[in-house]
Amino acid sequence: MTLLTTDRLILRQLEETDADALELLIDDYEIARTTLNIPYPYPKGSAVSFILHRAEVAGDGDGYSFAVIHKEKEAFMGSIGMQINKSSNRAELGYWLGKPYWNQGFITEGVRRIIQFGFEELGLHKIHAAAMSKNPASSSVMKKAGMKYEGTFLQHYLKWDNYEDIDYYGLLREDYLNG
Repeated sequence: MTLLTTDRLILRQLEETDADALELLIDDYEIARTTLNIPYPYPKGSAVSFILHRAEVAGDGDGYSFAVIHKEKEAFMGSIGMQINKSSNRAELGYWLGKPYWNQGFITEGVRRIIQFGFEELGLHKIHAAAMSKNPASSSVMKKAGMKYEGTFLQHYLKWDNYEDIDYYGLLREDYLNG
């Protein structure tokens, strides 16, 4: 099992024991409205099947879903996922953080460590991520983590009967190593 740390965080693969805390934090309209794949309300009891599925994905080497744990308080705060495309040697990041932990730099710290893991331990060529244009906080995380803006796909994603613009960011291995 992969275990990563930062000054304030422990990043480890999601475990079934995270299900209750995950559901408690993720069942929030403000989180769901600006993420691509999080429903609202979050279906009660579905976290376990999500965690088990992501464990299978990790077992196949096709991705990781890390629990973001506050090192000092040992509290579950959110998740950072990495879906790997082996044929192109790249990964797409996705992340969310519970509202009590917003605006404290936790997710930026975690994303930086996941990027380091992707390039230095997995040998990826590129890491990329997407955010709804109406979610500037997510774009800010990507910029602070060293990712570069690559463009906006207008009305690219249908969420709750609205077409949303999606901003794309990416980081190449060579830019990471030279950064």
